[in-house]
Amino acid sequence: MGENAGGDQVMENLLQLRCHFTWGLLFEKNDIPDLEVRISEQVQFLDIKNSLGMHNLQAYVRHLKGEQEEALQSLKEAEALIEGEQLGKRSLVTWGNCAWVHYHRGSLAEAQIYLDKVENVCREFSSPFRYRMECAEIDCEEGWALLKCGGSNYMRAMACFAKALQVDPENPEYNAGYAVVAYRQDFDDNHVSLEPLRKAVRLNPEDPHLKVLLALKLQDLGEQDEAETHIEEALSSTSCQSYVFRYAAKYFRRKGDINEALHLLHRALQTSPSSGYLHYQKGLCYKQQMIQLKTSGNRQARRQENIQELAHQAICEFQETLNLRPTFEMAYVCMAEMQAEIGQYEEAEGNFQEALNLNNLVAHIEQDIHFRYGRSQQFHKKSEDKAITHYLKGLKLEEKSFAWRKLLTALEKVAERRVRQNVRLVESTSLLGLVFKLKGQEMKALLYYEKALRLSGEMNPAF
Repeated sequence: MGENAGGDQVMENLLQLRCHFTWGLLFEKNDIPDLEVRISEQVQFLDIKNSLGMHNLQAYVRHLKGEQEEALQSLKEAEALIEGEQLGKRSLVTWGNCAWVHYHRGSLAEAQIYLDKVENVCREFSSPFRYRMECAEIDCEEGWALLKCGGSNYMRAMACFAKALQVDPENPEYNAGYAVVAYRQDFDDNHVSLEPLRKAVRLNPEDPHLKVLLALKLQDLGEQDEAETHIEEALSSTSCQSYVFRYAAKYFRRKGDINEALHLLHRALQTSPSSGYLHYQKGLCYKQQMIQLKTSGNRQARRQENIQELAHQAICEFQETLNLRPTFEMAYVCMAEMQAEIGQYEEAEGNFQEALNLNNLVAHIEQDIHFRYGRSQQFHKKSEDKAITHYLKGLKLEEKSFAWRKLLTALEKVAERRVRQNVRLVESTSLLGLVFKLKGQEMKALLYYEKALRLSGEMNPAF
């Protein structure tokens, strides 16, 4: 009875801590192997400040796998990084994680030792809480952990870095974190990450990872000369090379230099052979080569067997991506598109469905899946009805993203063509009414709706 009561009290205290066990990090269980690989890469390739956070996250992931002793080893490595520092806030997250791991091992006395350490620091800094401190250092640590755990956590990560920046606006690490998460969320055409990346590069002039992200953003804007400067500087650095190569490869692929992109990806894979992201980027390179071949004026190069070979290479890379990272939604989509290109329609259908059935899809990604699924139905399967169904499903997701606007344009084009061709006039005219309503052109929408009322015909069940 007394032991249970002691355990209950320890648990009550543990829940007050700010650490990986209390942050509600969201990721799928079958993403853990890929997450472990990415954490190990960061421990190996990135600077020591971020390495502290990665050791802590590694400990949490090992705990989730039931590897408590290995989790403690990661935490010992984290403690070693801050050994010799004066009593400070950087230790609080590590000690909090230590307390949790010892609790799960059944070592209540050890857990209490670490709780006492946290309490002493909180008292030293006059925190109003016994086991919790509100400070920018922990906000930053939480931000990095959320950022590493994937897209479902990005909004919260951004809020953490923003909160830290309110305390110290010129802090290099806080600005770096904010810029990286802004870049990850910069999926629209409002370019929210440009200025944060510029500031982060100014405050972290030796960080090639930030430079290559800024180069990618400048490439989006057509600022080619400035982008090239940052790419060259990033590639000349000897630090973070694996990370620089993967993003520089993306830069060269988008520039159309597929051979250079593949060269960098091969180099990156030598040090990170289990990186799902690198295999995904290779798949995109082969996909782009196949598209270039299909549209080439060279009839010899366009031979069907060449197209088939590149499509199969792309499919193999996307499949390897999914072996390593089973919830990478766009790998399913890209593989489906390649399968549709070579007539594997049943397999393509299965992969589009796999993508849509994943948990916790972010709205703009779900919209993009519906857009690409719809285009595949429209142009490969020649099924405008199914295409319209997916365009409508994507538009029902309310986020006004770049993908949402692509869906609207696609729906407008197919509806206009069907009106011209006198196909299901009520439905097609009503769809144009919906298009103009969503564009905010209410009077034009009303005209189409009134016209539809004067007609008759079948309606698409998704409308």
